[in-house]
Amino acid sequence: MKDWLQHLHPFKTADARRLAILFAIVYFAQGMSALPIQVIAISFKDHGLEADDVATFFLLASIPWFIKPIYGLISDFLPLFGQRRKSYLLLTSALACMAGLTAGFSSHYTYWELALLYTTMGLGLAYNDVLTDALMVENGKSHGLTGAFQSVQWTAVTAASIIVGLLGGYFAEYRNLQAAFAVAAIFPFIVLLMTVFFVREKHVDPKNNGFKEIWAALREGFGERSVWLVAGFIFLFNFSPSFGPAFLYYQTDVLGFSQQYIGILSSVGAATSIAGAFIYAPLSRAMPLRHLINFAIGLSVITLLTYLAYRGETSALFIHVIWGITGMITTLAFLDLAARACPKRAEATFFALLMSIFNLGTLASQNVGAHLYTELGEGPFAYTWLVIISTLATAAIWLLVPLVHIERIESHARHH
Repeated sequence: MKDWLQHLHPFKTADARRLAILFAIVYFAQGMSALPIQVIAISFKDHGLEADDVATFFLLASIPWFIKPIYGLISDFLPLFGQRRKSYLLLTSALACMAGLTAGFSSHYTYWELALLYTTMGLGLAYNDVLTDALMVENGKSHGLTGAFQSVQWTAVTAASIIVGLLGGYFAEYRNLQAAFAVAAIFPFIVLLMTVFFVREKHVDPKNNGFKEIWAALREGFGERSVWLVAGFIFLFNFSPSFGPAFLYYQTDVLGFSQQYIGILSSVGAATSIAGAFIYAPLSRAMPLRHLINFAIGLSVITLLTYLAYRGETSALFIHVIWGITGMITTLAFLDLAARACPKRAEATFFALLMSIFNLGTLASQNVGAHLYTELGEGPFAYTWLVIISTLATAAIWLLVPLVHIERIESHARHH
């Protein structure tokens, strides 16, 4: 019993606790950046855009999240003012804040102007994400805390998502996009302040910045078969044609949900996701990673099937509760695998690469799902087929688990 309780509180040193607080604040800020999403989607719908048009907007605006390895390379190879992480965190936090404030104080913007502002804000946040994840992997692998740190990060994201669901639903109900951007812009500024006081980093000598060691680590990593197997595995798991904007259209047009109630459902799912993160933290230290991955895939398949019963307010509420818990456990299991697959000395680049692939799989999945939903007639029939296709694609990932050699990745991470 005592050992089990220790697993629930893995941050035993002051440095571990400091980093956990930093990761929580940064990821909370990232979660709050989603505040404008529902307002953007419903505003476009009001202007006559189809679900696939909205999905295309978010795909384009997500480009900064697909090129994250570039940020990792810059951070690893080109220290700014003698620092690899802290200086860049300050700069990118300021960029995200300014883009959000510009959108918040603009009264009119076209489709492309909004895309530019939202993409610029995303650029700052995506760069922030890479730098924070680099700190997480660098400090987490050596102490076996990658799973625990990521549980903290994703607990913070989902805590923010509770607020985003309620407040974003309110803003969407009244189509108040300016207020959504203005509030979202506050949080990158908070990250800037946290970076000043919580990020501690050794000064890097420009004449001896470890260039050769990092280059060797990159070459070794790019030649490592396990890294590419994990990348393909993550992409295929996420690329199961899912709902995305199509789901909002189904909720609004078919089920008649108000934007406020859709926001409440998102908040409920986020709240139960926190329970999933708390469950995963001790699981990640007590269960072999391969067992966790198999378990996570099974949870996803079962939960996706419940979406066939998504037919009214009561069933929707129940399914969001279940998906909140299972979805978080699944996400953390795959992110844990990605963190452990990263080669030493090039953590920023390789974790960013794997997360870009993770994001690309998710956005491409939503885009394909939106196109399918439109082509199949945008009704209950189209929705049912999306659920079936997504479930079958997710179940097929079980066939790939033996190819990834997860035990070898876990052992390598533990001893390096």
